[in-house]
Amino acid sequence: QVQLVESGGGLVQAGASLRLSCAASGRTLENYGIGWFRQAPGKEREFVAAITWSGSSTNYGDSVKGRFTISRDNAKNTVYLQMNSLKPEDTAVYFCAANSIRNLATSRVGAYNLWGQGTQVTVSS
Repeated sequence: QVQLVESGGGLVQAGASLRLSCAASGRTLENYGIGWFRQAPGKEREFVAAITWSGSSTNYGDSVKGRFTISRDNAKNTVYLQMNSLKPEDTAVYFCAANSIRNLATSRVGAYNLWGQGTQVTVSS
């Protein structure tokens, strides 16, 4: 069973950048499509980005297109989320998740059956 651990969150000012990492242990991440989601207090979990096992296909939520980039390094068993031009509305707990359909970069929460514990991102104005 793969376990996912997010890191890289923090407190930054608007306009800054952060890179989140999602590291896997237990099994190779190569078997999974990976997604990033976020959840702000009082709001539903929101799709951020997803990537297929090879990295050949990606998918982004409308609110982050052009600012965020998802990538992966299967040799390091890690998926990244580069976040640029951060806005206060990006403040949330960010989760990575794995789905067992390798070629799927879906925005659907229900497609993911493995989740990390999350990392807090706070963007001040």
